[in-house]
Amino acid sequence: MERRILGKSGIEVTRLCLGVLPVGPLQLDLPPAQGARVVREALERGINFLDTAEMYRTYTHMEPALEGYRGRVVIASKSTAQTYDGMRKAIEDALRALRLDTVDIFCLHAARSSPSVFSERTGAVECLAKAKEEGLIRAMGITTHSVLTVRAAARLPGIDVIFPMVNLTGFGILDGTRDDMVQAIDDAHRAGKGLYGMKALAGGNYVKRLEEGFSFVMGIPGLASVAVGMSSPAEVRVNVAIFEGRPIPDDPEYSIKEKRLFIFPLICVGCGTCVEVCHNGALSLQGDKVVVDPDLCVLCGYCAPHCKEMAIRVI
Repeated sequence: MERRILGKSGIEVTRLCLGVLPVGPLQLDLPPAQGARVVREALERGINFLDTAEMYRTYTHMEPALEGYRGRVVIASKSTAQTYDGMRKAIEDALRALRLDTVDIFCLHAARSSPSVFSERTGAVECLAKAKEEGLIRAMGITTHSVLTVRAAARLPGIDVIFPMVNLTGFGILDGTRDDMVQAIDDAHRAGKGLYGMKALAGGNYVKRLEEGFSFVMGIPGLASVAVGMSSPAEVRVNVAIFEGRPIPDDPEYSIKEKRLFIFPLICVGCGTCVEVCHNGALSLQGDKVVVDPDLCVLCGYCAPHCKEMAIRVI
C-alpha cells in the first residue's frame, strides 16, 4: 500500500488508517480478543497506521494485536483533557496500556471546538509540547470538525498534525462547506502540517457510496492518510483492496451494514445530558425522551458514555 509522510513530522503512514473506534464500547462493544483480530488483520494486510483515543476505551483491543508483531506501527491517540495533569495522565495511560515507550501522535480531542480551544486548554497544549520534548510522543496535533480550527492550527508552529473531518458532501463539517474544508486542508499542508482525514463516509451514513466516498477523500492532495472505522476482518480486506486500487473482492464474510444511533426509549429518562455533549447538535429532548436527528448525526457514539442509564448505542 502507498505510504506518505505526515507533513514535517517525518512519520510515514499508509494511505489507509484503521479507525479502532467501532470495535470498542462506544459502538459494537466487541470482546477485546475479537477486536484484536480486526486490528491484526489490518496490520497483516499492510496498514501501518492505527487511530484511537482515550475516550474510545480500545487500548485493550489493540495491545493483544500488537504483541509479537514485528512491523513498524504508527499509533495516534487523543484526549479531551483540559489541563496539564489530565493530558499527562492520558499520555501515560496510553503508554502503559499499549506497552510503548512513545506514542507517535497525540492530539487534543476537540471535534466541535472553535479556534479558542488552544487558549481554553492551554494546560493540555503545554503538556503535549513537554511530552514531545521528553520523547513520550513524536508529534502533537488536534482533531476537529471545524474549518476555522484547521486554519488556526495551520498557523501554530507547535502543531504537527491535524485530523479534520472531510467527506464528499461536507456532512458534519462546521464553520464552512466541504470545499472550504478542502481549501483549509490544502493551506495547512502547504504550511508543513501533516493531515489525515476522518469521517470519509460520514460516520457510516454513506456506506452505500463506499467507492465514491473513498475516491473523493483520496483525491485530496493534502491528506496523507484517511482513517476509516472498521469492525471486521472482512471490512479490512475490502477497504484495503479499494485503497490499493484493486477490484472489491467477492468476500463471503463481507456485507454492507448501515449504522444508526439507537436510544432505548424504555431506558431513557430524559435527563438531557447527551443533548448537551452532542458534537453535532443531533440530539434533542421531545417531551421526556431524547430523540436523534439522522440528518445531523455523524454516528460517532461520543454521547453514549455520558448516559448514566446506558440507553444509547451505535448499532
